[in-house]
Amino acid sequence: MKIPYFVPWITSKDINFVKKTLKQRWLTHGPILEKFENHTSKFLGSDYSLGVSSATHALHLSLRALGIGPEDEVILPTFTFVATEAAVVYCGAKSVLADVDQDTFNITPEEIEKRITKKTRALIVVHYGGQSCDMDDIMEISKRRGLHVIEDCAHAFGSTFGNLKCGNMGKTGCFSFYPTKIITTGEGGMITTNDKNLFESMTLLRSHGIRLSARNRESLAKWRYDVSQIGYNYRLDEIRASLGYSQLLRINELIKVRKKIAKEYDKRLKNIKGISIPKRASNRNHIYHLYTIKIEDDYHMTRDELIDKLYRRGIGTSVQYQPLHLMTYNKKYLKHKREFSKANYLKDRVLSLPIFPKMTIKQIETVASALR
Repeated sequence: MKIPYFVPWITSKDINFVKKTLKQRWLTHGPILEKFENHTSKFLGSDYSLGVSSATHALHLSLRALGIGPEDEVILPTFTFVATEAAVVYCGAKSVLADVDQDTFNITPEEIEKRITKKTRALIVVHYGGQSCDMDDIMEISKRRGLHVIEDCAHAFGSTFGNLKCGNMGKTGCFSFYPTKIITTGEGGMITTNDKNLFESMTLLRSHGIRLSARNRESLAKWRYDVSQIGYNYRLDEIRASLGYSQLLRINELIKVRKKIAKEYDKRLKNIKGISIPKRASNRNHIYHLYTIKIEDDYHMTRDELIDKLYRRGIGTSVQYQPLHLMTYNKKYLKHKREFSKANYLKDRVLSLPIFPKMTIKQIETVASALR
C-alpha cells in the first residue's frame, strides 16, 4: 500500500527499552509493569491501574468483579467491536443492544433508558473513535437506576469529557493497546478504577485467583498460597509493558499529532459533496483514534465502491463497525428483537481513513484528492 490504513510508530527508544527489559531477571510480574500502571494512573487521573493481556480481558474482569452473572442484563451499543459483547457472554449474562447517535456513533442516554428492565445490572459505554459519550446524562441514569457503568475506552486513551479523562467516570475504564491504538503493546490492555475493593478483586482475578499468605512474605521456607475463587491468566508481561511504558512517555505528542492530522483532513474534506466529516461536541476532547467519515446518499458512488477504488490507488481504509445485531451469533443465539435504524444506516456508510502518527501532509492530500 502506498498509504496504509495504519503504521505503528515504534522508535529506537522503544526498541532499546524492550531490549533492556529482556535482560532483566523477571519477565512477568516485574517492576516495569508497576511503572507502566503507576504512570497510567498519573496520566489519566485514576487512583488505580491494572495492566492486563487485552481490553477484552479488562471488560471481562470488570464485569466479573462487579458480580455480573446469569440472569443479569448488560446494556451496550450494537455499533461496536464484538469484544464488548463477548465479555458479557463470558459471564453468562445477557447482552441488551442499543442504537447509537447518527453523528457521533456513540450510545445515547435515550437509547439506554429504553432498554432498562428489572434485570439490568450494568451499562457498557463505548467512546467511539476517541470522542466521549454524553457522560453527564449517562451517569445520572446510572445513579437514579442503581446501575454500574463500565467505560470501554479502547479508542479513548486521553479523551476527556469536561475536565475528566475517560476511564474515570464509571466503575472501571477498559483500555486497549492493540497495534492501531493511541499507544501499543502489541496485544495488551489496562483497567482503571477509583474503587479500592474493586481493584483488589480484579488484581486477584487477573492471576488465577491466587492469594499469598502474610507469612509467605516473611519466609520462603513457609511459602503458601490459597485460591479463594477461580481466576484467569490475564497478566501483562514485562516485555509488552516496557513497550507501552516507553510509548506512554510521549503520549501528549502522539495525541497532538493525531489531532493535527484530523484538522488537515477537515480542511480538505469539509466541502466535498456527499462526505460528512467527524462531528465533535464542544465539551469533549476528541483524540482521533479513528478519523471516520460518512458516505452519504448524494456521493457519486457507494461506500464499498469507494473502498475498492481507494484500494486500487494504494490507499488503505477500514470499516468500524458492522453492527453486532447482524452477526450470525446474535441472530442464531441471542435473537435481539429490536429496531436499530441508525446503526443500520451507518453500517453501509462509515469509512475510517488512514491516520497514524508519522502520516505526512502529502499523504493526507493524496487521500483527500482521491475522495474529491
